[in-house]
Amino acid sequence: MKRMFGVKKEINKRGDVLDEKIRKLEAELVKYRDQIKRTRPGPPQEAIKARAMRVLKQKKMLEGQRDNLYNQTFNLEQVSFAHSGLKDAQQTMAAMKTANKELKQTYKTMKIEDVESLQDDMMDLMDYSTEIQDAMGRSYGVPDDIDEGDLMGELDALEMDMGEEAGESVPSYLAPEREPDALSEGGGDPFASLPAAPTGRPAQPTTERPQVDEFGFPNAPTEGVRT
Repeated sequence: MKRMFGVKKEINKRGDVLDEKIRKLEAELVKYRDQIKRTRPGPPQEAIKARAMRVLKQKKMLEGQRDNLYNQTFNLEQVSFAHSGLKDAQQTMAAMKTANKELKQTYKTMKIEDVESLQDDMMDLMDYSTEIQDAMGRSYGVPDDIDEGDLMGELDALEMDMGEEAGESVPSYLAPEREPDALSEGGGDPFASLPAAPTGRPAQPTTERPQVDEFGFPNAPTEGVRT
């Protein structure tokens, strides 16, 4: 592989030399072009064109050699890339073999039965911890024979006590007025203060129709009118 890199370096050096020669020939061609433009048609111009043609052919030949060197460099790069890929694959395989060997050695020291036994022990410890927490949170001196009836009776008694305390705390001028009890005052008739019921027949509505004039309007009263 080192030899391949050395060949690639030598090819690149030769390519640089060819590039330098090609640049010089291009500069000569530019001079010949300017001379051809300044020279009148005739033998002198034809001589300049002949020299320019030789330089152009030489430039084309050098460009072909340079392209050939570039192709060789490209092939070497492809080979180098393939070699690097194989080397990486080889290193990966070696790492996988080492990891496989270490895993096998690790599995020899670990059994699934041990893992299951450890899990069972952990579950037992968690249950034991829960029992300890329940025991530590137990209350002392609290009767356990209280049923729902006792609870409701206690709540009703508390509600009555709170109502009495609230009634005593209300001032007299804010207390609601109570209607007098007629039976409790003198034992009289509670309906004595009510008005008497009406007697007799109700007045019947009149059915007499008023007199109207020829236009349908009621006649004006004539009583008390001076003529």
